[in-house]
Amino acid sequence: MEFAFTEEHLMIRDSAERFLASASDSLAVRASMSRADGYDPEVWQRIGLELCWPALMVPERFGGMGLGFVELAILLEQSGRFLLGSPLFATACLATPALLLGDNPVVQERWLSAIAAGETTATLAFASGKGWDAQSVQTIAQPAAGGFVLDGVYTQVVDGTQADLLVVAARNPGSEGASGISLFALDADTAGITRTALPTLDQTRRLARVELHNVVVSDAQLLCGPDQGWAVLHDSLQIAAAGLAAEQAGGAQQALDLTLAYIAERRQFSRTIASFQAIKHRCADMMLQVECARSAVYYAACVVQEHLDPDGDVAVASELTMATATAKIHASEAFFHCAAESIQLHGGVGFTWEYDPHLYFKRARASEQLLGTPALHRERLAAHLFGEDA
Repeated sequence: MEFAFTEEHLMIRDSAERFLASASDSLAVRASMSRADGYDPEVWQRIGLELCWPALMVPERFGGMGLGFVELAILLEQSGRFLLGSPLFATACLATPALLLGDNPVVQERWLSAIAAGETTATLAFASGKGWDAQSVQTIAQPAAGGFVLDGVYTQVVDGTQADLLVVAARNPGSEGASGISLFALDADTAGITRTALPTLDQTRRLARVELHNVVVSDAQLLCGPDQGWAVLHDSLQIAAAGLAAEQAGGAQQALDLTLAYIAERRQFSRTIASFQAIKHRCADMMLQVECARSAVYYAACVVQEHLDPDGDVAVASELTMATATAKIHASEAFFHCAAESIQLHGGVGFTWEYDPHLYFKRARASEQLLGTPALHRERLAAHLFGEDA
């Protein structure tokens, strides 16, 4: 597969870069970190209503722009570069794919239209512990008259306290593994839902603990039933991992850019430290990792786009597991390496509050754990290659 940005792709990238350079500069990021909700509502309103980023991947029949995941990945890379604090990732990468892959047209019409209009933020809640295998779904959906009663806990839900919509996974009583899992679309204000903000290493992305206590839902809120619940959830998580990898690639690039700018000014022994051969080698290693991560990310974005397209190339779409795992591995390792090197090459000021490398280091470490570590994705990749996905 050969990939090159079209003129439209370049326009999307450049406009996002210009917007975020002012709306999410260092001062804006630090201001958002001090807020309870973790982002500036005015910036998010501009993103939703003027720039229409949440609508990018929503089909036109729901009021969206009907573009693909490649275009979204371009935006996510830039948002990662500038550490944008917003519900964009949770809404566009976690909730939207689950809604698109579900089979309830009424739920899709209501929520995808609201997301496209910039009126609603959303997220996906699925795990009661670490990991993202089917066994991590432990919330119980007890059948009741006309619907279900949900009881359970979800840990580390991205933007869980801010979202208007919660797409949640739950399993039938007595079911195990991948069987019996359903997805539900819940208004976040539904009675019985408790959301608690969690302290986080990365203050630019908020996580929450979401508890469901006797939450009554109707059959109309069922996004997909137990016959396809795990398939939809699993694909949604893989798509989200590809989106997160795009963010990480952008963060790695910015860590490299910050380092290059600093070493070009810092002088030692009457010359800039950028002229030292050892420094050049370390920067070259950083650039190599960034480029490898970016290549893996956009390959994964192309595969996701084919997977979501009803008329997409089946052969390409079948590589979803391999492509998303590879992208997450390379992007996680590249971002952490570049962020750590950035602190080292900034010298004594690298870890101080006044300089930005520590912000990227925290985001790199937190993103490395989110949606699976490189070790977990290597296991997924090995299982896929040896035909042990089940």
